Amino acid sequence: MTVRHLAQLTRGQARAAAAGGGIAVLPIGSIEQHADHLPLGTDFLLVDAVLDRALTRLESDSTEWLRLPTLTYGHSPHHLFAAAVTLQPATVAAVLADILASLSATGFRRMIIVNGHGGNDELIRLAVKTHALQQQGSAAACSYWTLTDDSSADQADQEVERVERTPGHAGWFETSLMMAAHPDLVAEDRPYAPADPPPLFDRSPHPTLTVERHGEWSRVGGITDDPNDADAATGTILLKRRVQGMCAALRAFDFTTR
Repeated sequence: MTVRHLAQLTRGQARAAAAGGGIAVLPIGSIEQHADHLPLGTDFLLVDAVLDRALTRLESDSTEWLRLPTLTYGHSPHHLFAAAVTLQPATVAAVLADILASLSATGFRRMIIVNGHGGNDELIRLAVKTHALQQQGSAAACSYWTLTDDSSADQADQEVERVERTPGHAGWFETSLMMAAHPDLVAEDRPYAPADPPPLFDRSPHPTLTVERHGEWSRVGGITDDPNDADAATGTILLKRRVQGMCAALRAFDFTTR
């Protein structure tokens, strides 16, 4: 078995795994509102669902994968209007820097951060860039929803039709995934009122332009699109595509950093 939980190893086992070229994998999510039909832990629940399924598929590989406990808190101040437990950007950056440095001190020279929350995206990428400037080895970062695999292209029709809703927030994409991964945590009642005009953070007035405006999240009710057309069958396809994409990304990182 080539996938182990770092927290379950002894110090000797951890050192041996690092010396043997093992890859440390850190999932990170958030605790924040996801409207009235999804739980606050949606982001870390989904990144766990994708990563754990992907790691299961990698168990036959010769590489040893060391999964860290999920960092469940992230940068979510834009959801405090409803409910969230958030860290400041400097705090997230410091925590990630300390974790990566600790792994390096333990002997790991390959590590990857897998993210489940949009508010963390820039921070995880900056963390691995900064780490690589200061420590030996290689580090990488990705957000699970960006990963798909060409081998599942025949299942992509639903996403092509709704590309502007991926990943969204508490809408079709996340609700479908949660119905597939944690159906018991999805409420049947999903009230939704479309915002007019649509939020600037989700509908940029010009390509590549990032626009933020104070109060947008509370104005649109903390949800980006209608979750009522979500379903478990679609969620299963979306989940499968992310798992396949995650496997491809992890194997590519492994191959290029040996």
